[in-house]
Amino acid sequence: MRFADLDLSKTYSYADYFKWKFEERVELIKGKVFKMSPAPNRAHQKLAGHIYRYMGNFLEGKPCEVYTAPFDVRIPRKSKDDKDVITVLQPDVCVICDLSKLDEKGCIGAPDIAVEVLSPGNNAKELKKKYDVYEEAGVKEYWVVSPQNQWLRIYTLTKGKYIESPYLLAGDVAKSSVLYQLGVKIRHDFCYRLVWPNYIK
Repeated sequence: MRFADLDLSKTYSYADYFKWKFEERVELIKGKVFKMSPAPNRAHQKLAGHIYRYMGNFLEGKPCEVYTAPFDVRIPRKSKDDKDVITVLQPDVCVICDLSKLDEKGCIGAPDIAVEVLSPGNNAKELKKKYDVYEEAGVKEYWVVSPQNQWLRIYTLTKGKYIESPYLLAGDVAKSSVLYQLGVKIRHDFCYRLVWPNYIK
């Protein structure tokens, strides 16, 4: 099957998604197919790589695991059966602390943290749908990073709704409420470095 053969008006499940072998990368959001951007540019990959590496270093020896895309996060509805799962996302970076959610296919259930690094191809409709899915699924912390506009925003789940941080810019420190004492300082070249706990005021 080719991507062009898909009927984009249909509702698909993970059972369908898992069988697709075409080259294009896609995500499912409530059963609808969203084609992911072409290969991300260097700024996107550099930022995602920094965040992944620093979170991984921070989590060394701790009971959480960090993964980078491509890595399927399946959000179940009434059951975890492949045919009942209609949302499959590939966050750029995600952290899972409940290791029972991990299987050979990826993650089944909400990660604790999802990080999306924006690309020029991301559209507002797609981002709004992802925001809604992460909030509804109970993702505790959602990071959105814009290399183009040079800001980071953290959405923290509070009583079932996201509370958004201000736009974090060069010189600011982004603090995680999920990974206690993790901080990321935003440099003027918009690369990221880890700020260890004793540096966080």
